[in-house]
Amino acid sequence: NSGFSCDKCDFETNLCKAFHEFNLQPGWIRRNGQSGIGPPYSDHNGNDSAYFLSLSSEMQSSSATLRTNVFLPTDEEHVCQIRFYYWVSQMNGTLMVGLQKPSEDTVINIWQVSGELQNQWKANTITINSTEKYEV
Repeated sequence: NSGFSCDKCDFETNLCKAFHEFNLQPGWIRRNGQSGIGPPYSDHNGNDSAYFLSLSSEMQSSSATLRTNVFLPTDEEHVCQIRFYYWVSQMNGTLMVGLQKPSEDTVINIWQVSGELQNQWKANTITINSTEKYEV
């Protein structure tokens, strides 16, 4: 149970321990379904006052990143599973999850979804194995 392996993050009070405040790049906003910005109008449970992270509409032509704190290496006992809910409302939008290790300059893309105009919340779980510390 090392690091953040079982923390639950719902963005209700803040950005959770996983994200540094200063790593919320311009473009990401913390909001709920009552914000008047547009869909989604509720979180994945149908709660319109629950908070989630969203890209602002000005960001349609560029990208914005969320970066976690550093996770500890995984092994047989400490497997890292990240479960999250996502909503894609733009045909040309791509949501990517990447892995950054201290020994590598580039971010390795480990999951992505794009071009799905679902307009509904979907759940996904990613299992991460890493022999060194990493950020997601």
